[in-house]
Amino acid sequence: MKEKVAIIDSLGAHGSSHHFYLFGQANGLSNAGVNVSLYTNNVTENPKYKGVKFFQFYKNIFGGKSKYFSGLRYIFGSLFSIFHAKFSGVKICHYHLFHVNILVLFDFILTKLLAMKVVYTIHDVVSFENNESNDKLNNWVYKRTDKILTHNQFSSEVFKDHYIDVETPIDIIPHGNYMPFLDVKTDKIYSRKHLGIPQDKKVLLFFGMIKKVKGLEILLLSLKDVIAENPDVLLVIAGRVWENDFRSYQAIIDENNLSENCLIHNKFIPHDDVDHYYSASDLVVLPYKRIYQSGVLMMSMSYEKAVLVSDLPPLTEVVKDKETGFVFKTENSKSLSKKLNYILSDLNNLEEIRINGAKLVKTKYDWKKIGILTKKSYKSIL
Repeated sequence: MKEKVAIIDSLGAHGSSHHFYLFGQANGLSNAGVNVSLYTNNVTENPKYKGVKFFQFYKNIFGGKSKYFSGLRYIFGSLFSIFHAKFSGVKICHYHLFHVNILVLFDFILTKLLAMKVVYTIHDVVSFENNESNDKLNNWVYKRTDKILTHNQFSSEVFKDHYIDVETPIDIIPHGNYMPFLDVKTDKIYSRKHLGIPQDKKVLLFFGMIKKVKGLEILLLSLKDVIAENPDVLLVIAGRVWENDFRSYQAIIDENNLSENCLIHNKFIPHDDVDHYYSASDLVVLPYKRIYQSGVLMMSMSYEKAVLVSDLPPLTEVVKDKETGFVFKTENSKSLSKKLNYILSDLNNLEEIRINGAKLVKTKYDWKKIGILTKKSYKSIL
């Protein structure tokens, strides 16, 4: 008999590409012989996968003027989802966790009261904001969870070091690729014209929400030395700023006379345009200072683009320097500029590395393989 599993995720397609992760996970599990029910919100479209049942019980939980009413809608969505899962014969409820709050606690308690197992994929293992006020709640939930999943060895070790009293078993399940969900554009000329990017430039792409931990200032500080050797370089910054404004980055641009070599699209990037940003670029740069795993990295390699990343363990578990991508010393603008000049001096080598990276993400991070690993993790708690 097939295992019956519910993936319960209220975030879905709200303001991100997280739903692609859910779809890949659900499809991979179905291909591995798991009976999957996916519960999410009403802005997420049904992927219509064979063997995956789809429900939209979380109605209008985003964008409302009142957090109180949004919270009530969330609770109703969880009640419908969790009870439906129980009476459908589900044994395991799988949640994706970015932080623990009172709503997460509600879902956890209800799931356990109905005698179902709880599995968490933890995306942000410990808050980057160093907020320890929720540690008691986190510990209480994590101690009683049946299984915890992280995306890599680094995240697993951070979790164990931070939550030393939690003895819940942890499995490492990698972040899958985005290849099934992308329309890879191959007409670079058209994409650049569409976005207003000059055709005669070597284009570096910084993509995604701009947060302090993403290290955009490191990339900007490196740019002056890169321009000295490669005056035809253009840095495209595509993504909106999160919480802090863009002024600190603009100050670096102004102080170093970088404006002619930067194209700033400080805004939410519509999904239809994402294809063109990747198509228009020659190299994607991820100068991150802290990270647990990177959807942007998997997205970039799924778009078959060469990547340059900082030497953080979650990134170097995927990217091997001068083999499947390029690596520089994190928070070191001189190291970054040196590596950028090296890359731009040999575009034939860049193309070879690009191909190697695309092969890696297509094979090692295929959702079918990840589905088999996840199914094995489920079996260990049934």
